[in-house]
Amino acid sequence: MTVTVEDEAVTRGAGRLAVELDGVVKRFGSVTAVDGVSLRIRPGEVVALLGPNGAGKTSTIDLLLGLSAPSAGAVRVYGRAPREAVALGLVSAVLQTGGLLKDYTVEETVRLTALVFGRPVAAVDEALRRAGIEDLRRRLVGRCSGGQQQRLRFAMALLPDPELLILDEPTTGMDVGGRHDFWSAIRRDARSGRTVIFATHYLEEADAYADRVVFVRRGRIVADGTAAQVKALASGRTVRATLPGADEGALRALPGVESVEVRGDAVLVAARDTDAVARHLLTATAARDLEITSRNLEQAFLALTGDDEGVGAGR
Repeated sequence: MTVTVEDEAVTRGAGRLAVELDGVVKRFGSVTAVDGVSLRIRPGEVVALLGPNGAGKTSTIDLLLGLSAPSAGAVRVYGRAPREAVALGLVSAVLQTGGLLKDYTVEETVRLTALVFGRPVAAVDEALRRAGIEDLRRRLVGRCSGGQQQRLRFAMALLPDPELLILDEPTTGMDVGGRHDFWSAIRRDARSGRTVIFATHYLEEADAYADRVVFVRRGRIVADGTAAQVKALASGRTVRATLPGADEGALRALPGVESVEVRGDAVLVAARDTDAVARHLLTATAARDLEITSRNLEQAFLALTGDDEGVGAGR
């Protein structure tokens, strides 16, 4: 489908919600991957989609990209069916695998993508620069590391100048510096109004870069809000202290204690009433260097996703 500049002004989706999911269900045979999800995402939001393996994250992303159709419910992207939004260049994605020809150079790959979307040559150089791979333009894709290939996918995704950018484990294979540079580029894009939805198993990325965090468990949304709001849903705090030879059993017996972890001379006690735990440690034991902290996003994740195991990019 060809879209002219005049058409684009009409079809970019201004004034609409970026994403609307209404009672969406996706089944694969007897398995329900997405179970009645309703979600609204406003333009310009950066939203982290988090959940254990098999929670339904990738299935939800596939629905947003029009790669699969819902078994029930409705999916709209800027007021349109997902396939139509993708065809109009409103949506781009950086997925974990696929989409790369190993015998092409980095620049050839980006140029080919630019041709598909009718973008000028200048857009190729801009995409390479924004993805941080200008110095790799003559390298064969097959000789790029996993992190470099992810950056290449990012460059390709930028070419249509999408309103919505969907990222599925985008920093897999990147080192710490690469991940920081990648997210700095994403935040710059978001400040210009681009909507970003990303799934990641790096919870610190969600904590640092997302405006909003959505936890998914067994195909259902179990928490939705800012990182601070989601952390608050997992009630309780943690007491950490230096206590050589800690009596783990005695600590577990204290009222309101949820878990006790001993790490060498340090002990960590998660409890609903951390003040009582602190008083016990300071008056009845030789504990020192005591500190009380709220749950971090990882602890909230574990508390809210219950008996599911593993954090990752399962369907």
